Amino acid sequence: MIDLPDLFPGFGSRTFDTGEAKIFARTGGSGPPLLLLHGYPQTHVMWHRVAPALAERFACVIPDLRGYGASSVPASAPDHAPYSKRAMARDMMALMRGLGHERFAVAGHDRGGRVAYRLALDQPKCVRRLAVLDIVPTYAMWHDFTVKLAMKTYHWLFLAQPEPLPERLVGGDPDFYLDWTIASWTRDHSLDPFDPRALAHYRAFFRQPERIHACCEDYRAGQNTDLAADEADAAAGRKIACPLLALWGEAGIPGETASPLAAWQVFADDVRGEGIPSGHFVCEENPEEVLSALFLFLTES
Repeated sequence: MIDLPDLFPGFGSRTFDTGEAKIFARTGGSGPPLLLLHGYPQTHVMWHRVAPALAERFACVIPDLRGYGASSVPASAPDHAPYSKRAMARDMMALMRGLGHERFAVAGHDRGGRVAYRLALDQPKCVRRLAVLDIVPTYAMWHDFTVKLAMKTYHWLFLAQPEPLPERLVGGDPDFYLDWTIASWTRDHSLDPFDPRALAHYRAFFRQPERIHACCEDYRAGQNTDLAADEADAAAGRKIACPLLALWGEAGIPGETASPLAAWQVFADDVRGEGIPSGHFVCEENPEEVLSALFLFLTES
């Protein structure tokens, strides 16, 4: 982090020991607490275009998930459970309690959205409102794959392959893989939406072999542990207790599914949302519309 640009002027930074991992987080702003969770293959820096405005009305907590960015890389296990969304959600709960926040709102993009909704399912008394950005539930992804969706999200199948195949292939040229991947998921298939300073953060994180492995473990957990948790909740009729906002890019991943809102209604009763002009990286491609939707949702009485 020392040699990388600071995209959060005025925010504090600190590393928290959750007992299972050491989690790096940015904190800033005042008001009701808001936890912001990033996705793959990025870090907390993905929030840099919306964080200043959010911090005017919320006490923002912006961590790197375990294995990502500047957070620690816990040892993996044969069942991949250390990189399950339930394990990551435990980190986030410990982080928020360490800051004195027992009840808070959560917004998560991509993998962070999966951590966010798992947190809402496992800790219903703690999550006041939940926003998920450009995802449908893990249950819907694995059960409803179409040819079109599989082509767009080939990395779900690739990164979940046994070690060391994806690690070796990604690690052979990590900058190429990262740049190709994120450009291909934007609306215009370009790196233009990304601040070059943010790209420097993403590339620095992605050049580390242990973090490439952690990302693969994240997706391996998605294929077994996370899917099993979703299946158990769906079978039991267990639902997210708080209001849920789903935002997705019109050219993003949920747009390839039959109905993003219907997918979320399997797991929540109070669901609203919409597509916005963007690809997958909504906070960097269209921060204005993301902010508008988040402010309306998070301040709703």
